[in-house]
Amino acid sequence: MKRCEWANSNPLETLYHDEEWGVPVHDDRMLFEMLILESAQSGLSWVTILQKRDGYLKAFDNFDAKKIAKYSPSKIEKLLADPSIVRNKLKINATVENAKHFLDIQNEYGSFDKYIWSFVEGTPVNNQWKSQSDVPSTSPESENMSKSLKKKGFKFIGPTTCYAYMQAAGMVNDHIISCFRCKEVKQRQNSG
Repeated sequence: MKRCEWANSNPLETLYHDEEWGVPVHDDRMLFEMLILESAQSGLSWVTILQKRDGYLKAFDNFDAKKIAKYSPSKIEKLLADPSIVRNKLKINATVENAKHFLDIQNEYGSFDKYIWSFVEGTPVNNQWKSQSDVPSTSPESENMSKSLKKKGFKFIGPTTCYAYMQAAGMVNDHIISCFRCKEVKQRQNSG
């Protein structure tokens, strides 16, 4: 079975690729989880984040933005001592701030989903890449998303992180055309 090259080096990446990556997500809690994990990945390998995903779920209250937005300095100190997550003070503080801004967007737009999917006009972009080397690391949409999120106060959310987020949340289908998931993801888009 042929799959995207990046998914063949580790069983966690293979599972993530085969079951999640590129499938459209419209649940606000899941969109928040993906946003936080992608921003935590900045400067690290994706497999590092996948290995710590369960730790993040526990440490950050199942990505409940309302709880995270209220984290106290003592809670942040506990997180800095937690080996089950990436213990980077700037990233942990950014997660707390990003939770606050996430809630602001929900209040302003009715849902984070409505806001974030507006960058692709509510419809996934289906690319037709022949090889992994064809897949870009940014796009005009990810640059616009990054600018907008930064303007709203988000941190660790540059255009490359936004593009990876778009791929993960299914706003962009970047499975190469020879990958078995390329057609499957496209069919799932059409079936709702």
